Amino acid sequence: MLIYMLATAMTVAMLIATVFGLQQEAERVRAKSNAKRFGGFGIRKPSRHF
Repeated sequence: MLIYMLATAMTVAMLIATVFGLQQEAERVRAKSNAKRFGGFGIRKPSRHF
């Protein structure tokens, strides 16, 4: 009976860790796409209108 309790606890812990990892990865991808969409206020390439 104890082994089943330990196996269940480890399964639940791994599921929680997986969900947390997926949430972090989704947040990282979301932040990356937002940074790509918004160029920021950095140096821009000069225009070639002479």
